[in-house]
Amino acid sequence: MRKVLVVIDMQNDFIDGSLGTKEAEAIVPNVVEKIKGYKTEDIFATRDTHQANYMETQEGKNLPVEHCIEGTKGWEINDEVAKALGAATIIDKPTFGSTILADTMKKLYEKEDLEIEMVGLCTDICVVSNALMLKAVMPEVKISVDANCCAGVTPEKHNAALETMRSCQIYI
Repeated sequence: MRKVLVVIDMQNDFIDGSLGTKEAEAIVPNVVEKIKGYKTEDIFATRDTHQANYMETQEGKNLPVEHCIEGTKGWEINDEVAKALGAATIIDKPTFGSTILADTMKKLYEKEDLEIEMVGLCTDICVVSNALMLKAVMPEVKISVDANCCAGVTPEKHNAALETMRSCQIYI
């Protein structure tokens, strides 16, 4: 059984940048420790990636805060997390959920038994979106989320997202 770690959007803008929170800052050491427990080839990280026209997109109109604009400091993965990730696979995604991540995990699962653990930001947006996508394409794969390595937009939304994932048979 291959166990992989998926690290969702541990980027500067979500930690201490334009959309940062004290809860996001607090999980960085936990995420770094979690990463250290996996081999590099078993770690996949996503990076929220927007372009200069972000404010003109549907997401930008609904969340009018520029963030994760490709090439900016806010788009980069937090330094401590990036160091721990080393040469791990990084997948850029233009929206909350990543079809590339889902396809990548499904291809791994077609070759061998798989278990997926997820950590990252934000619990109530990108973590839940990707967890549900992965569960939809691989209903028999055990998917878990480490709540101590995630933070939501607010603590209440974090807890609501954890409950939603629990309801969908994702282990918390």
